Amino acid sequence: MERLRIRPSASSKSPTRPRIRTATDFADFQFLTSPSSWKLDYPHLEFLRAKLDLVTTGQIKRLMVFMPPRSLKSETVTIRYPVYRLARLTSLRVIIGAYNQTLASRFSRKARRIAEQCFDLATDRKAAYDWETPSGGGMRAVGVGAGITGVGGDLILIDDPVKNREEAESEVYREKVWQWYTDDLYTRLEPGGALVLVMTRWNEDDLAGRILKSEMAADWEVVSLPAIAEEDDALGRAPGTPLCKDRYDLKALEDIRRTQGEYSFQALYQQRPSAREGVFFKVGKLIIVDAAPAGLPTIRAWDEAATEGDGDYTAGVRMCGPDADGIFYVTDVVRGQWSTDARDALIQQTAQLDGRTVRIRGAQEPGSAGVDRAKAFIRMLAGFTVTTERASGPKEVRADPYSAQVNAGNVRLVRGDWNRTYIEELRTFPLGKHDDQVDAASDAFNALTARRIGRGA
Repeated sequence: MERLRIRPSASSKSPTRPRIRTATDFADFQFLTSPSSWKLDYPHLEFLRAKLDLVTTGQIKRLMVFMPPRSLKSETVTIRYPVYRLARLTSLRVIIGAYNQTLASRFSRKARRIAEQCFDLATDRKAAYDWETPSGGGMRAVGVGAGITGVGGDLILIDDPVKNREEAESEVYREKVWQWYTDDLYTRLEPGGALVLVMTRWNEDDLAGRILKSEMAADWEVVSLPAIAEEDDALGRAPGTPLCKDRYDLKALEDIRRTQGEYSFQALYQQRPSAREGVFFKVGKLIIVDAAPAGLPTIRAWDEAATEGDGDYTAGVRMCGPDADGIFYVTDVVRGQWSTDARDALIQQTAQLDGRTVRIRGAQEPGSAGVDRAKAFIRMLAGFTVTTERASGPKEVRADPYSAQVNAGNVRLVRGDWNRTYIEELRTFPLGKHDDQVDAASDAFNALTARRIGRGA
């Protein structure tokens, strides 16, 4: 294994850091060029370094890395990795791109400080945004929109080409980034060179999104590491496991989720951006009204959970319609995290408040326990018109008839303090954390329309 000679840092007086250090691979290099207080053996960083090793050997030519904020992705990919490559081959030419020149220069300046510990730099070219080695290699830093004519890159690194939500939501800015990437940056890539894009996702139409929708998508290796693990996690985490619990445990991440809202959290932390108006449900089509017409068939459908203060929610969605114009109305939503006894008491109380003209629909889960619960549900609501429906098929399939009416502009919401969370859940479905209100609303809608499609109520 090739050994890299690392000069001592002039500012380091620690006796634990010898004057001459050697690195045999990028992991070793990152450890010895990082502050001793940093913890760098987290699984997500080990996984990331393994992917970068494949870039080094030429097995990966195009790499996308999606990770949440404050995950050491820039310190690893954008600052230390190119210096490691230059230490192996000082004639390597590196280009760093970021959302503006200031950030790109900051990355380059940090990289230069580390490079000065590892190899000689050219005395006549040592600017923060543009520095070289005596062998003709070095680093050039550019911001989005900046021209780089005359400069070639054997390794091009793009780090977070979007600054903030305002830019992410601007179609004009997204187009600017795309033109900069295709017309300026990509044309600078030397034959056989590698391109690495590292970012948090902001918008489904951001630079990563456009590349992955283009003919070039198959050329890219994608590393997506969400803050909270989902199914088929790249690191092998169980669903619900934090990416780095030492830094951000599940409670901290849930606090961030509540502060940011589901739209931003799914994008920035879960790397699953969705359209502002929603993908499955076009929530911009929903209209808020003060009241629904009287006399319309009405159903309250329930989606049940049984853990107090945690986990899934119990939701009861009351819906009526259609009116003469084919419009359906969501008139009330009851939602909470209750124990079994508190939940059942709340369902009974809600039935009393709704009145006996409102039909009630419960969901029957698979298995004998589901059958028993369905019988208990009907029994505790004696005196009301109540049925249960066996849940079958994917949630998206069950929700599809309701989403068709939402997207056609045929659904109204009666004004209430539940409107905001209801709309937000529909907008993020099926990517959001919770889908209890969607399930209940879909069941209510399907029950209301059952007679019209010949299935019986």
